[in-house]
Amino acid sequence: MAWVYLFVAGLFEWGWPVGLKLGLTDSGLHWGWILFAVLCMIASGALLLIAQKTIPMGTAYAVWTGIGATGTFVLGILLFGEPATLARIFFVGLIVVGILGLKLASD
Repeated sequence: MAWVYLFVAGLFEWGWPVGLKLGLTDSGLHWGWILFAVLCMIASGALLLIAQKTIPMGTAYAVWTGIGATGTFVLGILLFGEPATLARIFFVGLIVVGILGLKLASD
């Protein structure tokens, strides 16, 4: 169950960079998006805390940040038109391989 908590924590990691990006635009602050970002931070941290009761801290943190970084990368491409170059995709793929490797090495 700890891995499920960790995965969901990683999903919440996607919310706070998106919320912060949408929370400060040329038209000013958008407090609803900033609140969304803060709530995602809290949920993500709380679930990481629970997951670390079973999963070693270093593994949990690396997987958590990897899920967050990978998901945020994809959202940046889909929502904000960030470049989807072959090199960027390759290097994010290395992060995914690292996440899977840590999961496999933990069992």
